[in-house]
Amino acid sequence: PQSSEKAKTFVHAFLKRSMPKMKDEAIQEMLTRKAVVLEHYHKKKTKQKRKKTKGFTAKQRRELRLFEIEPEQQRYAIFLPLHELWKQYIRDLCHGLKPDAQPHMIQTKLLKADLHGAIVTVTKSKCPSYVGITGIVLQEFKHVFKIITKEDKLKVVPKLNNVFSLELDGFISYIYGSKFLLRASERSAKKFKLKGTIDL
Repeated sequence: PQSSEKAKTFVHAFLKRSMPKMKDEAIQEMLTRKAVVLEHYHKKKTKQKRKKTKGFTAKQRRELRLFEIEPEQQRYAIFLPLHELWKQYIRDLCHGLKPDAQPHMIQTKLLKADLHGAIVTVTKSKCPSYVGITGIVLQEFKHVFKIITKEDKLKVVPKLNNVFSLELDGFISYIYGSKFLLRASERSAKKFKLKGTIDL
């Protein structure tokens, strides 16, 4: 323990060092009051707002041609492995597509499934030129399917007024495009209602 004189000297020196602009008389006056308030304020740290990374707008994506498939890549054979992956994905999703499986349960799962890689056929259409188009779905947008045919032709088929069919392990499912006007990501969260009759 230090003596009172040493303590007093230390406090005086400390105050002098902490508040160099104050005179000795003012420091002595503070000491006599037996309450010392050091005039030092912590600077408030300003939180830096994180900038949100903005993605491309639809216009920018079109200009950059992000979703366009190059002509040399438009070959049916290239996408056959994608179709094989899709078949395995559906089998896992539907627990094997067994013969005793209930069709409406499989249909419900297919409605929410990702169709990239599926082989689809246009079975009905208000525009006769679309009927019979068969190929692998390369891209699915809100209003159209982009399909590559066996003839290596990329077809853009609208969903509206078209009925599509897809077959897997003997199970055939029909997709009414007019009721399917959703993006793949939105469709997975949508609840589809059962309807008695559906028309084009």
